[in-house]
Amino acid sequence: MTDVPTFRYHPDPVATGEVITSDDPCRCCGRRQGFIYTGPVYSAEEVVEELCLWCIADGSAATLFEAEFTDVVNVPDDVPQPILTEVLTRTPGFSSWQQERWMFHCADAAAYLGKVGYEELVVVPEALEMLREENAPFPWSDEQREAYLRTLTPTGEATAYLFRCLHCGTHLTYADHA
Repeated sequence: MTDVPTFRYHPDPVATGEVITSDDPCRCCGRRQGFIYTGPVYSAEEVVEELCLWCIADGSAATLFEAEFTDVVNVPDDVPQPILTEVLTRTPGFSSWQQERWMFHCADAAAYLGKVGYEELVVVPEALEMLREENAPFPWSDEQREAYLRTLTPTGEATAYLFRCLHCGTHLTYADHA
């Protein structure tokens, strides 16, 4: 089995669960690389668990299928277009309950670290505080907000998605649920 390509904005797609070991051939290059991407593919043509990481990394999968691997919304104005292109077309995306959201910080995309729950967030207080602020507009009491945050688990019906700024190291997160 070969080492997987390096992705600046998704440093370990195997650990995050967006890639599985597989002997299936890649639909783009035809090679059996030992890994198949299982995350989202936004394309006019249905492409499900058929791409290797090498074809995502070099952009050939995005070109062949006119595909993107994540959806970006609310992108800050100071993020350059080449960064958005890299995130959209040369970075493995991730699956979420609702529509995934890539996080940005310091005029750059942040690195996706994976799905986390309350227990994992306790050790990254700035990310936990970000969730408290994100949920502040809801008509919840502080106790209700904390009760919701405590339901977050990496594999449950309420999940948080953790990112880290590549420049300052700040952790970012958002949560959604089934």
